[in-house]
Amino acid sequence: MDLIQINHECYYFQGPVNVGYINQGDFGVLIDTGIDQQVMKHIIRQLDEKSLPLTHLFITHAHADHYGGAKFLQTKRTILTYAPQIEEAILRNPVFEPMYLLQGNRPLDEMRNKFLEAPPIEVDHIVSEGVLLFGSIEVELIALPGHSINQLGIKVGNVLYAADGYFGSEQLAKHKIPFIIDADATLATIEKLLSMSGIGMVPGHGTYEENPAKTLIENYDHHVSIVTTMYETLQQFKDGCNFETFMKEMCRNWEVTLPSLSVWSLYRTALYAYLIKGIEDKRITYQIKDYTPIFNLLEA
Repeated sequence: MDLIQINHECYYFQGPVNVGYINQGDFGVLIDTGIDQQVMKHIIRQLDEKSLPLTHLFITHAHADHYGGAKFLQTKRTILTYAPQIEEAILRNPVFEPMYLLQGNRPLDEMRNKFLEAPPIEVDHIVSEGVLLFGSIEVELIALPGHSINQLGIKVGNVLYAADGYFGSEQLAKHKIPFIIDADATLATIEKLLSMSGIGMVPGHGTYEENPAKTLIENYDHHVSIVTTMYETLQQFKDGCNFETFMKEMCRNWEVTLPSLSVWSLYRTALYAYLIKGIEDKRITYQIKDYTPIFNLLEA
């Protein structure tokens, strides 16, 4: 991960999971930490080599790939840690992530891996949308829900660290059905980002763009395509479709592979988010039949 400078105070470490950094005088804010302590060691070393301070940590949302290195950082540096409401409960109790992905059950050992459960961390300040000071650094926290329940981005000047409010083109092509928990909120977040003209953006996965409009539109259209596929899939089942069949057909259409229970649980959650959108849009109905939920498409 190389440290890339955007302007006089904004930087980011570009990698599989981007890590933001803001510097002003004696204050330095790290935005997320990457997936584990090896990533964090690399980041600390680069900052030390450039004599850049590290005084504050902000976690955008409580997914393990974004805060896996935080515990190591907290043991090595005296640092103030900030996180959004609700997300901070998972940061303190990381078992909640594999637990909710397994529908609330005690997770199997397979689910308790570094991709779904990071070491627990301490959170000094629980924050919400609005203006915030990290020492002398003034930022604006912006709500970007959809990928997680209360994800916050950070805007400083004309740069927004957008976390997983959207994805780079390569990541969309790789994952095909992105992880979300709320399809309507995901689309609303992308619309919000599109409305922010003149703002360069750093996604959680992808590259910084001074004008990300094309990528944002690609994200929006991608989600709409998944919704369209959902309706086309359900249309094939005149007597309704159970979730297992629906998921199989969706993954087949999008050429998704499910090599493990962990991966299956991520796609299951995302696909349920789209189903919920269809239900709330009154395009899909459901009933419990033969001991299982059956989903039916209503004619438009």
